[in-house]
Amino acid sequence: MAIPISYSLRNLAVRKTTTIMTALGIAITVAVLLAVLALVNGLHTAFQASGHPLNVLVLRKGSDNEINSNFTRAAFQALKVKPGIARSSTGGPMASLEIVTAINLPSEANPDGVNITLRGISVPEGIEMRDQVKLASGRWFQSGQREVVVGASTARRNPVAGLGKTLRFGRGAWLVVGIMDGGNSSANSEIFGDVNQISADFGRSEVVSSALVRATDPVAVHGLVNDISDDRQLACTARTEREYYEAQTSSGAPVATVGIVVAIIMAVGSSFAAMNTMYAAVARRTKEIGTLRVLGFSRGGILASFFMESLLLAGLGGVLGCLLVLPLNGFETGIGNFATFSEIAFDFRISPTIMALGVGFSLLMGALGGFFPARAAAKKEILNALREA
Repeated sequence: MAIPISYSLRNLAVRKTTTIMTALGIAITVAVLLAVLALVNGLHTAFQASGHPLNVLVLRKGSDNEINSNFTRAAFQALKVKPGIARSSTGGPMASLEIVTAINLPSEANPDGVNITLRGISVPEGIEMRDQVKLASGRWFQSGQREVVVGASTARRNPVAGLGKTLRFGRGAWLVVGIMDGGNSSANSEIFGDVNQISADFGRSEVVSSALVRATDPVAVHGLVNDISDDRQLACTARTEREYYEAQTSSGAPVATVGIVVAIIMAVGSSFAAMNTMYAAVARRTKEIGTLRVLGFSRGGILASFFMESLLLAGLGGVLGCLLVLPLNGFETGIGNFATFSEIAFDFRISPTIMALGVGFSLLMGALGGFFPARAAAKKEILNALREA
């Protein structure tokens, strides 16, 4: 005969202080795990939104990111005539020669400043291929001018990079003529300018970083990637822009690893706390256990009842943990990108899946902490239980 679940709920309500303290311990553990998962999810979303499915990024063979790639203008001229490249609004090939480097901007949060990705792109092709990037204010920079457009996150986090401000890098001053909104993409953390002006300032007139080209259709993407990668004279490697940015989610791997290890260590402690709580409950309710057996409830019913009580306690902690971490949703932060050695800004993203994982994690702690006390309660003999009371 099964014991009603109301019995377990009543016992948790009677032990208010113990229940709340144990649930809070589990809640903090769940909150730590969810915060780490939300960070990684936000970083992944930022990189995933950065790539267009038809865009192909071309780097010098042997390079794994734009910072250490030495792509020549001669290679760009040979690349532009490849079949499968779409045409731009001006009628030319939709291909952008680009240079990527990092510059340091003063920051209120960091006395030493922060590294920001500076990207020089071709006009208008480089802008046209970034469909997700829109002007939030101001205008786009003009070709041949010392003008830049700053990502919205960079402008918010670094007041010196606001609209109308003057930035100093390379060989002189650059005027901020626009603020761009890249949605969830990494463009929000970058600064765009004219590739020719920026490459000249950094003494890289002939050797830049990469080229971005757009295929005519999804079928042509793979053919274009293979054609570029197999061209021995070009000596370049190509992959879709999305694949490139997804590979950069490794920036959050160290944080995720540390956070998960901390969460596991805390989970062990929380499981022992739940176990102690349930053992104490078994010790205090020895007479109840004996009475339940006299009334005809089986050992299995008692085990299930105490085990369910532990799960309910852990579930309460899981729900509290979700509530604790919810205010982080949409909170903007930044992390160093190990591929570009610069900061990328993104939002914490707490999805329903992540919250479900948090509750599931709490139930696992409850199961680990509740099984042995529940088994101890079920193994008590009727006469011994009544005598111990």
